Amino acid sequence: MRALSGELARVARMDISGIGHRVAYWRVRRGLTQSDFGALMGRSRRWVQDLEGGQRGSAANLAVLDQAAAVLEVRLEQLLADERADASPECVDAAELAAIRAALQHPEVVTGAGDSRAKPVDALRRDVAYGWTAFQAADYTPLGRLLPGLLREATRTAHDSTGHRQDTAFSLLAMTLMLTTAVCTKFGDHPLAYRAADRSVQAAERSGDPVVMAASARHLVDGMFHGGEGLAAIALAAAVAQRLEADLVARGPHGLSALGMLHLKAAIAAAHIDDRAAVPDLLDAAKQSADRMGVDGNAMWTAFGPTNVQLHRVSAAIRLYDGPGAVSAAQGIDATARDALPRERRANHLVDLARGQSLAGRRPQAVDTLLRAEGLAPQEVHCRPQAAKLVADLRLLGVGSAEGRLRALADRCGLPR
Repeated sequence: MRALSGELARVARMDISGIGHRVAYWRVRRGLTQSDFGALMGRSRRWVQDLEGGQRGSAANLAVLDQAAAVLEVRLEQLLADERADASPECVDAAELAAIRAALQHPEVVTGAGDSRAKPVDALRRDVAYGWTAFQAADYTPLGRLLPGLLREATRTAHDSTGHRQDTAFSLLAMTLMLTTAVCTKFGDHPLAYRAADRSVQAAERSGDPVVMAASARHLVDGMFHGGEGLAAIALAAAVAQRLEADLVARGPHGLSALGMLHLKAAIAAAHIDDRAAVPDLLDAAKQSADRMGVDGNAMWTAFGPTNVQLHRVSAAIRLYDGPGAVSAAQGIDATARDALPRERRANHLVDLARGQSLAGRRPQAVDTLLRAEGLAPQEVHCRPQAAKLVADLRLLGVGSAEGRLRALADRCGLPR
């Protein structure tokens, strides 16, 4: 009873307008109108307007806020603006991953038959480009809302089109499913990523485009080794490369990027299962494609080129638990070329490097590297399970003079004290 009284007193002291803004934020993020939210709360639209407008009589009620949190599928603390609970609202959360899962399971997306309206191919292309651009900018917030609808629209467009437009539409459906795979992998839902990647391969085959086929296959390789199927993932990459290599090389930077990324993902899969003999050969195969290009590019949103190959050398060393090797590989990367890569790639690399530094016993330096990653792309550190685990591990291991900085970072990541 005393705890409840204390919480009520805390609510009474809070900035009610701030609570209203947070309710509105989560309502919009969940795709609910004020009328929808009111109906789920058993209230009127005017009541919702008052709540979001910061009217104390509506908001200063713990039972109401608890009900609102349940409807919005967030923790009550996220509406009360507790600093640690509110630190990373930008993450794609469990409710949004559930909506993506529901979309992948929807009869329209599974069968291609349904009532959704087809979207013009040009409009679909713009939406796919927007999603991939947001991903590469490490701005993941819009993607949880974008993907469920985009999956249905892309499926409907692919099945309703004919001739060359249908080939293009299936390519865009495959790219949508690849983006879904990338998002689900980023946020740790590997079974869902695997399902999306498998669907992307099917759509890519319908497109008839070897570049899209290879790009989809590399996402499936990623999904397979995360699902514990490392040997099968490497075998798949080898089979696809053998089948498509001539066509991919003939397609120039787009084809070489797809082929190179296929080899890079196979290299990481090999490192994941400790196949130390295969890793250097696969990295060298990727380097051959990068050398043919001669420059870093971003065909098919791959960020592929010589620099990305070097970043994957760091990642492979980490998966082999070779911290000094990872640090050494990172030191050989040209800083100017690295800083020209998309934000997501750079921040991801910094998190990898921090793990390598931790493995090498350079834990204070690892904290500083994580802080650099946070400054570059907060969501890459605050939201990813992989980054959260590294922060938690560093707290257990101890970081000496960096203890205060690490504690503050852990709070911003929403980790329990």
